Amino acid sequence: MSLTTVAAIGRLEQEGPIRLTALAAAEGIAQPSMTSLVQRLERQGLASRSADPRDGRVCLVAITDAGHELLAARRRAQRARVTGLLAELPEQDVQALSEAMHTALAIVRRMLRQAPSPRTTRGGAAS
Repeated sequence: MSLTTVAAIGRLEQEGPIRLTALAAAEGIAQPSMTSLVQRLERQGLASRSADPRDGRVCLVAITDAGHELLAARRRAQRARVTGLLAELPEQDVQALSEAMHTALAIVRRMLRQAPSPRTTRGGAAS
């Protein structure tokens, strides 16, 4: 599964149902490419599309239960891999890594707070 696919599913999980255009903009890919990706996700049962109750002309994309399960399985596998890699390190390296991650986490949180939401990227109005 490509990083773009995983990122799109992750955004659906994080943002909830979102307009296809906003999803494409948030992921930095062209709308036709996102349309193809969402169609593929639908065929795989990982995402679904529905009409926006506020505007029936607009399509909302949402993650499915299978999409949630896929992301959870990927996260479990990643945690197991990191745990295994950490187990091979000397304790002083684990401690240094822990301190570096603590510092980096504060920076990442600040960046996330400052990042525009894809729901507000179109002229500052919620879409």
